[in-house]
Parts: sequence; structure tokens; C-alpha cells
Amino acid sequence: MALNVNILYRETIKPSSPTPYEHTTYKLTLLDQLCPPMYAPVVLFYSEPGKEFNKNVDDHLKTSLSKALSHFYPFAGRFKDSFTIDCNDRGASYTRAQVDKDLSSVLNQQDANSLQQLLPCNPHDRSADLCNRVILAVQVNIFTCGGVAIGICIWHSVADASVLVSFVRTWAAVARGGSIDSDGVVVDCTSLFPPQDLGGFSTGQYSDRDVLPNLVTKRFFFEASKITALREKIGSVGPSADRPTRVESLSALIWSAAIAIAQEKHESPYKVHLGIHTVDLRKRMNPPLSEQCIGFINQLAVSQWPLSMNSSEYSGLAGTLSQSLRIIKGEYLRKLHADGSYLERIKHAGDEQAMKYIGGVITISSWCRFPLYETDFGWGKPTWLGTAMGLNNLVIFIDSKDGEGIEALVTLSKEDMAKFERNPGIVKYATFFSAHILTSKV
Repeated sequence: MALNVNILYRETIKPSSPTPYEHTTYKLTLLDQLCPPMYAPVVLFYSEPGKEFNKNVDDHLKTSLSKALSHFYPFAGRFKDSFTIDCNDRGASYTRAQVDKDLSSVLNQQDANSLQQLLPCNPHDRSADLCNRVILAVQVNIFTCGGVAIGICIWHSVADASVLVSFVRTWAAVARGGSIDSDGVVVDCTSLFPPQDLGGFSTGQYSDRDVLPNLVTKRFFFEASKITALREKIGSVGPSADRPTRVESLSALIWSAAIAIAQEKHESPYKVHLGIHTVDLRKRMNPPLSEQCIGFINQLAVSQWPLSMNSSEYSGLAGTLSQSLRIIKGEYLRKLHADGSYLERIKHAGDEQAMKYIGGVITISSWCRFPLYETDFGWGKPTWLGTAMGLNNLVIFIDSKDGEGIEALVTLSKEDMAKFERNPGIVKYATFFSAHILTSKV
């Protein structure tokens, strides 16, 4: 569904206090360097402001954003080169827009493609050169009913999902007049993940392959009872016979559907399908890092499943996923990054020879347990929230508003999406229309 979004104005918001000279250079880590060149987006929908959202509230959002930037000061800077950000307080972009429809016109759709229209920029826009690209951009969208959608984009190499959540919640806390704890926000992690000269190598070549013109993003809701039933069906997994987590169980289900689609396309029994999870390393480090430490502090956990094997073996898939996730911890990470081998692994994984044996990929990122539904700018908590990465074969898990169920935002080609929706496992466990969150009271 296309929205008519009218941009009313756009301005630059600078930090409320200047960045001290000793903090004007932020150094990127190897993980930051290897992050795909794109923005990390989120859109938060609010029905509470109603007709009361006026210029005073708009001004208050800008003032509180300015104060929040003083705590996350690299977001107001600009890239100096591929190794550093100049924290020069040039500011973030703030846009005010009017939408020609009611909030319910977006919330009552399974198709989530319209979310990109509510963002301040295309997540994959690289029209500006690196040194002139804003790191943070915000768009406040007002619907005809008075509902509000706040779209936020932060350059991904300095903000993974954990940081995106931390910043949004800090901004909201400032808007409510709350106290802010900025300890551990800006930390030099280059000793843990030393930056390297990439020699022309860029993960942009991989993300570009996944930005296609015919992509569809749809919402699939999994009720708590269905997740419980799926976990019981899978049973125990791994050497320790642990019960799979909610995310591991749903990942196995969705990976199974993706493998089935790939099996229809490939005749070669020698190819494998990759199930990839993005893993937040903060709590897995020894000692752990602050949860709000900025940067792309993620690593990929890669699992393989031969296309010659049964794709409906949920237990086997869950066990394979679980093993790849649990190996990523302190000592493993220390050795992997101490000898510089991580970069070589990334390069090898994407070379032409390795790609010959890949029969498909699904990448899963879990935003579960992130308290985004607690983001209150002073007029209430979100009615719904979503993201619009726009990458093929990508799944984002987000907790439902009540914290019991999980919603999956799935992006596939139109052809693959039609097959995905018909998959017996998806039909059995997913609800295609999340009516429990779609009633907009405005």
C-alpha cells in the first residue's frame, strides 16, 4: 500500500552541549568496518497523541533529541575515513511529515513495505559520500487521525539493534524529564576488535546482492501457545539435551520453510543452505561490555543444512542452530579476533568458490527482549513497532506488545514469499493477521 507522505520541513539538530575536545575522535573496530553499509531503521507507532500533537510537542521532541545527542555524541558527527568518526557536532537530521491516511491504514496490513515511506531516508541510500553522510536521521510522521509514527535511521556500523534501542529509549527518557545514565555509551573497543586495512574489501557487495526491486516484507505472528507447541514438538536439542528457546524454535521453523523453497530450485545434492543468526557479543565477552555501548558489536553464527536432507526435521535444524550460537563466547571470541583470522573467514565465505556450494541463505536477527514497547515520549507507549531493512532473505523477530508472542518481519522475493506463505509449518504455527495489535484508538 502506497502512502502519500508530504515533507513539511527538514532541519539539523545539534547536541545541546559541545563535545569535549578529548572526545572528538571515535575509532571504529573491525566489526564496525565489516558491517554492511546501510542504516539500521525502526518505526514506532503511537495512537495516544491524537489531535493534541502540536508545535509545542514537536519542539519538545527536537529539544530532547538535542540533549540525547550530547550522550551519544558520535551520532552527531561525520565519518572522517573508514577508521574514525569526527565527533564535530554537525548534527542529526530531523524531518516533520504529514501522511494522507489514518494510522490504521498501516497497522491493518500484513504487508509492511510501506514502513520505508515513514523513514527519513532509504536505508540503502549511499548517494552522499561517506564523509558527508548523516549518521542519525529522524522523521516524525503525523497521520490524519492524529496518530504519530517516529521513523529513526542510524548508520549501522555504529548502531546495531541493541544500540538503536538504547538510543531511542534514552531520547524518550529525556523527553519525559527522566535521568540519563550515559556510562558505557562510548567505549573504545579497538583493543578487542582491532581495525584492519580491508584492502578494498567491502561487505557492501553482499548487501547489494540482496537489495532487489521485487522484495516483499510481510508480518507473521506467532501466539505464545503456538510457540509452546512448537517447542514441545522439537523436544530436546544439543549434547546437553536443552529445550530450544523461543527464538531457536521459530528460527528452525522459518529455516525449514526457506530450505524447502531452495530445494525446489536446486537439483544438486551437494549444495547447502545457510541459516545465519546475528549475535550480540556484549554479554558474551569476558568481561561483558555495557549493553548500551555503541558500535556494531555483532558476529554471525552460521549453520549449514544439506539440501539433500529432509527440510522438515525441526529438531535437527534447531540443534544445528543452537550449536552455532552457543560456541560464540569469551575464549572463542578472544582467539578468533586476537590472530586476525575473523577477517579472512569473512572474505573466504563470500568468494566465488565458496558460493558455488551455497544453495540459499536465510538471515535471522532477534529483537526479542528489547524493551522497545516501553518507549514513552510522554504521551504513552507504542501501539506497534516495526523495521524496514529491505534486504532479501531477512527475518527480524520482535516481541508482541504483551511480551508473550513473537512477530516475524520476513523479507523475500515475491515468488519466494508466495511459497513461504503456503509452507505447511508456517500455515500451522503462524497467524497471518495480527488483529490483537491492530485496533487503533485515535
